[in-house]
Amino acid sequence: MSTSAKTFKYVDYLWDQKKADSLGDDQVALFLYRSNILGADLRITNYGGGNTSCKTIEKDPLTNEDVEVMWVKGSGGDIGTLNRAGIAGLYTSRLRDLKQVYQGLHDEDRMVGLFNHCIFDLDSKAPSIDTPLHGLLPFAHIDHLHPDALIAVAAAEDSEKVTKEIWGDTMGWVPWQKPGFDLGLQLEKCLADNPGIRGIVLGSHGLFTWGDTSYESYINSLEVIEMASEYIEKKIKENGVVFGGQKVESLPPAERKEKAAQLMPLLRGLCSSENRMIGHFSDTDVVMEYINSNDLERLAPMGTSCPDHFLRTKIQPLVLSLDKNEDLSDTDAIKAKLEPAFEAYRQEYVDYYNTCKRDNSPAIRDANPVIIIYPGVGMFSFAKNKQTTRVANEFYINAINVMRGAEAITSYTSLPRQEAFDIEYWLLEEAKLQRMPKELPLSRKVALITGAGGGIGKAIADKLAAEGANVVLTDINEESLVTANATYKRDVSTYAVCDVTDTKSIASAYKKACLEFGGVDIIVHSAGLAISKSLENTTDKDWNILQDILVKGQFELAQQSVEIMRKQGLGGDYISIASKNGLVAGPNNVAYGTAKAAQQHMVRLLAAELGKDKIRVNTVNPDGVIVGSKIWEGAWAEGRAKANGITVEELPAFYAKRNLLNEIIRPEDIANGVFSLVGILDKSTGNIINVDGGMANAFVR
Repeated sequence: MSTSAKTFKYVDYLWDQKKADSLGDDQVALFLYRSNILGADLRITNYGGGNTSCKTIEKDPLTNEDVEVMWVKGSGGDIGTLNRAGIAGLYTSRLRDLKQVYQGLHDEDRMVGLFNHCIFDLDSKAPSIDTPLHGLLPFAHIDHLHPDALIAVAAAEDSEKVTKEIWGDTMGWVPWQKPGFDLGLQLEKCLADNPGIRGIVLGSHGLFTWGDTSYESYINSLEVIEMASEYIEKKIKENGVVFGGQKVESLPPAERKEKAAQLMPLLRGLCSSENRMIGHFSDTDVVMEYINSNDLERLAPMGTSCPDHFLRTKIQPLVLSLDKNEDLSDTDAIKAKLEPAFEAYRQEYVDYYNTCKRDNSPAIRDANPVIIIYPGVGMFSFAKNKQTTRVANEFYINAINVMRGAEAITSYTSLPRQEAFDIEYWLLEEAKLQRMPKELPLSRKVALITGAGGGIGKAIADKLAAEGANVVLTDINEESLVTANATYKRDVSTYAVCDVTDTKSIASAYKKACLEFGGVDIIVHSAGLAISKSLENTTDKDWNILQDILVKGQFELAQQSVEIMRKQGLGGDYISIASKNGLVAGPNNVAYGTAKAAQQHMVRLLAAELGKDKIRVNTVNPDGVIVGSKIWEGAWAEGRAKANGITVEELPAFYAKRNLLNEIIRPEDIANGVFSLVGILDKSTGNIINVDGGMANAFVR
């Protein structure tokens, strides 16, 4: 087949022949390459959705005979990021021999255990439930995908008839069935009954396509998806209206984001009645077309159809009855309006569980909504971490596209609730959840750190992120923020330029935290500067800038963060990075020492006031953090060297020798102090932790 670039309107052609040529005749490498470029287009399949495979001839290590081996995406993987560590290698013949012992639909879970007896590659990832769907088909390269356009066909009323109308006799069709060995047998039978077909549509589920080479499979998949997409767009044009037309007009984009930022902490608190959640917000054109439509009220309760969708989004969303122009400033009034809707949603989920549960069903899971829709404003999602909530949001957008297409074709159909429940509470799915790594101590928490462009602030952000938190980096220097933010993986961090002396700038940073993650749980005020001057040389400007950044900034940050934390109702942590100089009198330090002392006492005052809200307020006192600290890059170091009668170069050793442990104190040590307060000492407030190697004159008691 020709490998010249092809033109597609509804999918991205990403095949790079030079890249493919560099892989030579390594069929597994070519299969992985195909998988990655298919997974790069969210219209083809979303994160974790679908699976791909190839078959090769290998030498059996026991007999030295040539045997066919199938390489397939393993359990829990993602085709967009798939590599050799994420695939399973199985003897194809042994997998097919399982037909001789399969006893029927009640035997599906046992069959998954038997896949392990078919392993060829001892480094294999655990085989997924879809393994037999690939193994019972004869083709060298196979793609099982969840394209929006194909699921629209699969979820449309009269899906089989529509399949015939689009592809004629070139595509097979099988009705909905839970994934497993029997579905593999149904695919095998469909091919036997329809020799020469190029693929199979799985009712309410997705698509199977194949080819003799990796490229042929890739092109076949794209062509089939393109044909479905063209058919749907033609139907939409013929109908002239989508989702029954517009019912609600969207607010302007800036107003939508303002509303979302105001509402997200409150929604987060309501969604976190059982477990703390992280948020995500979307107001793309696709989202707004659906949530503002006349058909939203009918379609939303129907739920999603594709298993990969509702496993991440729950079977249906919560649609808010708030008017788009609702005044959100009165938190208590808005909460009073929302609480009954959340209670009703939770009760409906409990009823769904109790109605559908079986004798061996796992215990009911969190009954709160994952997807929340606010007509005129946008769509929110809440889940255990940022990646999960972002992916849930993306999957519901896939579901929107499916409903859009199915409604244009004929009408949308969703899975019966019992079928959906049997997927959601499948024992194999439960086992997969139980295998998930233990959550880190700060998982599900959001931390905003000032002065995080470098030095102590960046070290604190690094530590909190390493312990599971999402971090919002703030600093006055955007260039340093961009550099710092680039050190984190996706879904871990964001940044906001923030001048802590400016109330509006602080508000903007908190707005970013709310929009990106749903709210905030931990505030660390690390921004600062140091001025070392004698009384007579200290100017009003020196005094004011220290008071503004260290003291007033701390006050403004606290005041605004408490408003958000109270909306959430989840408690929180406020940490002030002060200094030994707030406790110990020394020369040439009147302005700095006074400001640091004010920070420390403000912490005590806030701790006394905010305890009733479960907001803990504590201080970390560094001293002598010279290596890696931004403060020591300029005049402060020169001033402290002069005050102690030494050179700047001698400062690290000097400060190490003067503490009881004779240790150099680094930014990472301060970060550990912060973590101890927010991640371990959960019943401490109003405290000061000195991270100074032991300075007797700075002992608090």
